[in-house]
Amino acid sequence: MVSISVNNLSFTYRNSDHKALDGISFKLHQGEMLVIMGKSGAGKSTLCRCLNGIIPKFVKGDLSGDIEVFGEPIKDKPIYQIAQNVGLVFQDFESQLFSTNVELEVAFGPENLSLSREEIGKRIRHSLNKVGLIGFENRQPHTLSGGEKQRLAIASVLSMRPKIMILDEPTTDLDPIGRYEIFQSLSELKKESISMILVEHDAEDVINSDRIMILSDGKIVAFDDTKNILKDTKFLESYGIRPLQIPKLFMEIGLDIVPFTAESAYEASGELLESLIDEHKYNSLKERDKNRKYGDVVIEIKNVTHSYSKGENVLNDINLSIREGEFVAIIGQNGSGKTTLAKLINGLLKPTSGKVICFGKDTSKTKISDLGKNVGYVFQNPDHQIFSNTVKEELTFGPRNFGLSEDQISDNIIQALQAVHLGGYEDRDPFSLTKGERQRVAVASILACKPKVLILDEPTTGLDYIQQKSMMELLRSLNSAGHTIIIITHSLWVVAEYAHRAVVINDGSIIIDGTVREVFSRQEELESAGMRLPEIIKMGNMLGKTLLSVDEFKSVMNERKQTK
Repeated sequence: MVSISVNNLSFTYRNSDHKALDGISFKLHQGEMLVIMGKSGAGKSTLCRCLNGIIPKFVKGDLSGDIEVFGEPIKDKPIYQIAQNVGLVFQDFESQLFSTNVELEVAFGPENLSLSREEIGKRIRHSLNKVGLIGFENRQPHTLSGGEKQRLAIASVLSMRPKIMILDEPTTDLDPIGRYEIFQSLSELKKESISMILVEHDAEDVINSDRIMILSDGKIVAFDDTKNILKDTKFLESYGIRPLQIPKLFMEIGLDIVPFTAESAYEASGELLESLIDEHKYNSLKERDKNRKYGDVVIEIKNVTHSYSKGENVLNDINLSIREGEFVAIIGQNGSGKTTLAKLINGLLKPTSGKVICFGKDTSKTKISDLGKNVGYVFQNPDHQIFSNTVKEELTFGPRNFGLSEDQISDNIIQALQAVHLGGYEDRDPFSLTKGERQRVAVASILACKPKVLILDEPTTGLDYIQQKSMMELLRSLNSAGHTIIIITHSLWVVAEYAHRAVVINDGSIIIDGTVREVFSRQEELESAGMRLPEIIKMGNMLGKTLLSVDEFKSVMNERKQTK
């Protein structure tokens, strides 16, 4: 049975002369999982909103073409009728939450279907169990971590029992094990004949989907079985999608097979890969890690404990020193205490016990404004940080409050915009920019204050691969210029390719701290703490060599045996 049929769908937003969708046609079958991929602005979210009637019912523009759900046109149906068959989890999941506690949020949809109290209770428990939020029923949504909020948004749609689920980047704020669990849950829903459309950037997460559609400039440029799409790594990269790293490696060293996972790669070619690796070259990589030079300790956390409103401790006896010039990644499960730790460093929070010393100053006894001169903080969601009418006003706010002269402010703004590649954006409205551009404005607003330490909470969330690379290359260049960089992230490939040091937090305690290579070599400990390493690193560990990227693999291989 066909769940959704789309024929020659085109859409142009009001006051735009560019088609957001251009001649889209496809069919989604019952129980099928379809993944939509492509660069930001390709039309992915626009297509999702067309499929449940938000476009053109709420978002106006010029729509043409036909959409049928279970054989019935949706053109003249009100959204509440469409929603009984089609559930949508927004990309901006926080905008979807509005109730005063988790249970009421999940109950809202079933209540509007006039279901019995008993049935609503069953649906609440079932939905929360599917997303791992049992026990959170009385929590207020605003107290949840970003990943927990994302799980709640999914649960609120699940409770409606739609026959079709559309999820626009449903795992952006989830930790690696959380992403894995959500996709496992979605696979279980497939068995209940629920059809699914997912917008997703990470190819590793969608290996078990049925088909992939790739959009570019509002057009379908590829639509095929998942494995046929994923094995063509050059094609994926040409459309701004990060390919699976194991197929990319095998292709670049001239091997004919195309395994997708560490296990299948090791089983097929483990002995060959071991013979290719030069032990001396690998040892040189480890020596490079050890020989990185840093300056004095600029942040020292001593026996710090923190709790909110006299509740349970979020952090327990944290001890951590960070030196000038380090590039540190703080990783761990949702709710483990990562963001709390970051906010203690710059004084947004004060420790319940213990001390945080920042550039020689006790943060408990120092004004936030004074700490902010040395430590800049970029929020997880740039829209929580941006508030001005123009980019220039946004960048002016901090330096002016720090008492800089107008000449200094002007120079700082020019330098900050150049650093984030937004020169010429001074008069633009920040809220008219893309998510990636708003993220850069948030970074620039902090850089304009010339902090020595830059803390970024999930700097790549919601960005496509090209934007992620661009953001991380920016941070690498700032680190090379002398800035100390601290990132909180769930993207372990970002940690592997950019950070020098990883600090793993689990249940409010630091359990591992070392170079990224040292930390990622301790795979079993990471997995017990809810971390799932990228497949290419898992493959390296199976070979007894913790190699962090395709380039590192190639750098330690005997050149005479490489064919490409």
